[in-house]
Amino acid sequence: MKKRSKWSSLLLVSGLSFILLLSACGGGNNAANNEPAAPANTGNTEQNTNDTAATNDSSSTGSPLELALKGEYKGTKVTMFGPFVDADQVKFETSIKEFEEKTGIDIQYEGSKEFEATINVRVDGGNAPDIADFPQPGLLAAVAKTGKVIDLNNILDQEKLKANYNQSWLDMATMEDKDGKQIMAGVWNRSNVKSLVWYPKKQFEEAGYTIPQTWDELMALTEQIAKDGDTAWGIGIESGAATGWPATDWVEDIMLRTTSPENYDKWVSGELPFTSPEVKHAVEVMSEIWMNPDYVYGGTKSIVTTAFGDSALPMFDNPPKIWLHRQANFITSFFPETAKIDEDYDWFYLPPIDEQYGKPVLVAGDIYAMFNDRPEVRAVMEFFTTGESIKSWVQSGGVIAPMNDASLDWYTSEADRRMAQLVQEATTLRFDGSDLMPGKVGAGTFWKGMTDYVSGTSTLDEALAQIQEGWNN
Repeated sequence: MKKRSKWSSLLLVSGLSFILLLSACGGGNNAANNEPAAPANTGNTEQNTNDTAATNDSSSTGSPLELALKGEYKGTKVTMFGPFVDADQVKFETSIKEFEEKTGIDIQYEGSKEFEATINVRVDGGNAPDIADFPQPGLLAAVAKTGKVIDLNNILDQEKLKANYNQSWLDMATMEDKDGKQIMAGVWNRSNVKSLVWYPKKQFEEAGYTIPQTWDELMALTEQIAKDGDTAWGIGIESGAATGWPATDWVEDIMLRTTSPENYDKWVSGELPFTSPEVKHAVEVMSEIWMNPDYVYGGTKSIVTTAFGDSALPMFDNPPKIWLHRQANFITSFFPETAKIDEDYDWFYLPPIDEQYGKPVLVAGDIYAMFNDRPEVRAVMEFFTTGESIKSWVQSGGVIAPMNDASLDWYTSEADRRMAQLVQEATTLRFDGSDLMPGKVGAGTFWKGMTDYVSGTSTLDEALAQIQEGWNN
């Protein structure tokens, strides 16, 4: 799905049981009851500070994680709240099981499909969990401004973080507190990759097509497929109440390839309007494919009525009816069960457009924030910055680790290994833009405006002005 906000919507709309994903998990801890949980027995801030000081004064030395592995915090509990339910919750709990056994720390995870609404209630009510998993950094940024998110700059070893994460991940974790101070609001633990183009590997090679390395080569391939009597692209944006979100992904990917990361950030924050030349140009580049009926299966008019999950399926016809499909790695959940990665299908990186902007990668993912400062909570947060914390999930497939110490050998397919390497080596990483925008824009006018433009009910200028109104209202 699109970012998790969209992914969550898509799961509901499509009846899907990351994903993706990046993708869901349930267990008996399904917090669909949205009443705030009873406050964890964490004590007050003064007591928490004393606990930390006591640990620092002990004869034991080492980081919180090292002390935890020595059994220093055996018998303690750390509460955690997040959006993982059903299958994802099982995968998450499996990924932390060994840590719990080694340290004696009980991570009490509670998942809810209503996480986005419930976390605000808990934080505002003084019942925040020790750790919360935010699938939308924009939501965490809003919570950080309440002053209730703990700054991790002085909690975690910054040099270790710089060694283990692409700098872009650390930049995306930097947010403002209530005083406007820049803080490290969280750490990234799970990611999904969006800048991917899927293709029918075996038939693609048999046809003599080659992987494009530049945007010009991509357009040349698109035209060649048309000349060969086929349509290159499978595109669909229908997604019930979330219709339009795949179009926003395309615009975001193209923005990263046609303007600077700084402009992308300004656009996401509302400083660069949708009516700007930069944004209009990005949509125009997209339109060279989308608005050409020779390039899209079913023609341009089919895009709005084709379900996003169905739009890739003609790739698996024999012979293929489409040859290219741009979508995040979660889309494989919609592929036929009989289709084999690395054999029947594969992916290539959506090529750069302007070489001065390098090879940017659009991502989504989960960022974990800390609300209560105790030694055992610090230990768990430090654990979440390691590849080991997500190893079993990586091995099960469907997720990419953002950490550099996550071995490429953990991935069960060559496609996933290349994807992880793409994330590690990207010149620029940026989060899905519409998930960072206020909901009335990112999941509101942006979705609708793109849908109106593609359907022909609005001109491009009208659609961009309509989208911008989301910021103005």
